[in-house]
Amino acid sequence: MQTSRTPTRATAPDPQHRTNPIVDRRHSVPDSRQPGPKDQLRDLSAAPGTWGPALAEAFHAAARLRHLGRRTESAYRGWVRRFLAANRWRHPLELGQTEVVGFLSDLATRSQVSASTQNQALAALLFLFEAVLEQEFPWLEDLVRAKRPHHVPVVLTRREVQALLNHLHGTPRLVATLLYGAGLRLLEALQLRVKDVDLESRVLTIRSGKGDRDRRALLPESVREDLVTAIQAALTQHARDLEHGAGWVELPGALDRKYPSAPRSPAWQWVFPATSTYRHPETGQIRRHHLHETVIQRAVRQAVERAGILKKASCHTLRHSFATHLLEDGQDIRTIQELLGHKDVSTTMIYTHVLNRGPLGVRSPADRLGGG
Repeated sequence: MQTSRTPTRATAPDPQHRTNPIVDRRHSVPDSRQPGPKDQLRDLSAAPGTWGPALAEAFHAAARLRHLGRRTESAYRGWVRRFLAANRWRHPLELGQTEVVGFLSDLATRSQVSASTQNQALAALLFLFEAVLEQEFPWLEDLVRAKRPHHVPVVLTRREVQALLNHLHGTPRLVATLLYGAGLRLLEALQLRVKDVDLESRVLTIRSGKGDRDRRALLPESVREDLVTAIQAALTQHARDLEHGAGWVELPGALDRKYPSAPRSPAWQWVFPATSTYRHPETGQIRRHHLHETVIQRAVRQAVERAGILKKASCHTLRHSFATHLLEDGQDIRTIQELLGHKDVSTTMIYTHVLNRGPLGVRSPADRLGGG
C-alpha cells in the first residue's frame, strides 16, 4: 500500500537565531577579490582571518560616532590587529579576560613597551569590546593600568635654539620658529589655515588642538613678513589648482556639506600646503593636503646634528623651550598654561623643574665656595 507523502515546506528562520553580520564568522570567508578599505582590520599577511569586513565597518562607525581623531583610530586599529593575530585570529567575542591580560602582560615583559604604549593598547581593547561589540565586561575597567614614569622634558638654551634655527631654511625654518615662538605642536602649525592667521592683531587661532579644544596663540613679530610670504605663495598655488579643476581641501566634520563652496575658498586653504595633490576616493575631488610632518621632523633632526647639539632634541623640544624661557622671563604660570593649551596647570608646572637656575630654582652650595 502506498502511503501519501506530505511535501515538506521551508520554514522561516527563527528571528532569535538570525546571524549578526558583525559576529557571524561566515562573513569572513576569504575570497579572491582585491583587498579594499573594508579589509583594513584584517592582516592579509597572516593566516586567513576569522572575521570579516562588517567588523571593520562597525569599528570605523564607532570611531566616528565618538569623534576619535584619525590618528587615534589608526592606532587603535593597529592594536586590535595585533591582539587578534596573537590569538590566532579568533573572533573577539570568543576572547576574554585571560587573553586580554596575557596580551598586555606579553607587551610589558617580552616586548618591553613603555607604560604609555601599554595603556594605549588597553584603551584600544576597551574600545573594541565596549564601543564596537557593545559588550559589558566589568573586569575590563578593573584592569590595572601601567604607571607612567615621570620624565623631565628636554629643553634647549636660547643659544642652542638660535644655532638650530640658523641651520634651517625656507618653510622648515618658519615652522620651527612658530613652534618655539608660539609654543605650537607640530601638527598645530602645519594645520594652520589662512583664515586662522590674524596678521594685524598678531594672533594665531589653533583649531581642534589636543583634546579637541580651540585656543589663541602668539604670532611672533619676527616671522610676520615670512608668514605673509608663505600665505601669498599658498594662495598663488591655490589659484593654479583652480585653473586645473582642483583646489579642494579637507574640511572638519560635515562643513563641506553645510558650506559646499568652502573647500575651494582661499580662507580655508592651508598656510603650508603639500607639494602634490591627491584624488579623494569618495568624492573624486582633487585635493591638496597640508605639508607632511616628516618633512619638518627630518629637517629639524638634521639641523640639530649640524648645530652640534648633543641633547635629544626634536620639534616638540622647541615647544618645551618656549614655555621654559617664558618662565625665565617672569611670565606667570597661568598665562603659559593658556598659551600652551594645557587642560590642567599641573601639566604646565613641569617646566618649573627645568628653569635655568638649577632644579627647582635652587642654587648649589658649591657655587658659593671660594676658589682655594
